[in-house]
Amino acid sequence: MSVYSDASSEELGDELQSLGWYHYDLSRHAAEALLLSNGSDGSYLLRNSKEGPSWFALSVRAKDSVKHFHVERRDGGYMFGFNEFPTLQDFVSHFANQPLLGSETGTLIVLKSPYPWRVEEPSIYESVRVHTAIKTGCTENDLVAAAPSLGTKEGYLVKQGAIVKSWKLRWFTLNRYELKYFKDKESEEPIRTLDLKSCSAVQFDYSQDRVNCFCLVFPERTFYFCAKTAVEADEWIKILRWKLSQTRKGR
Repeated sequence: MSVYSDASSEELGDELQSLGWYHYDLSRHAAEALLLSNGSDGSYLLRNSKEGPSWFALSVRAKDSVKHFHVERRDGGYMFGFNEFPTLQDFVSHFANQPLLGSETGTLIVLKSPYPWRVEEPSIYESVRVHTAIKTGCTENDLVAAAPSLGTKEGYLVKQGAIVKSWKLRWFTLNRYELKYFKDKESEEPIRTLDLKSCSAVQFDYSQDRVNCFCLVFPERTFYFCAKTAVEADEWIKILRWKLSQTRKGR
């Protein structure tokens, strides 16, 4: 199966084809898998966006997550962030100077190196030594495709304690089906990892004496979080609900 999106925009027979880090119809899921497995902090690539033929997505690896930013082609030029570039050469020259991006969650990312579309691959293959069936009587209808749910996100949230009901600011990262929280952004070891496969619901919460709150319901405990803004809370809820829907598909 191709890693490129079925819902691609029209084939671009123009200058972008000369850009070595333009990945055409690479999907969001595949871009995240590619950058997380083979890229490094600050690696980035440009790909088509489902928003329309004049829209593109810049996917950037930021430590253990991948951020996506819109790029718009308008009147032969390119709109990115707060800048407008009249030509593709101007656009590419901007990236050659390793620009610094700041996301809505406060994450600062230095765009260090483009991830190339063509990568050299070794011609090494394993030899089959054992080939037998574990089951019998199954047909092609029993084949169920499975892949990890990526959709990364990170940012600061205020979390309520379990015993002492005080609120503390923590750094959160969401990767695959794991929601981890750390003492702060610089901490390497998480305080705790929540397995979303055990979570039954995520929803807005209005029971706390705070705004922009939501909760995650687990069998042993309900976790309460508050975001800085209603927009941030809504973004967390949307991606967490999507994660839960992916876990239920495999049940």
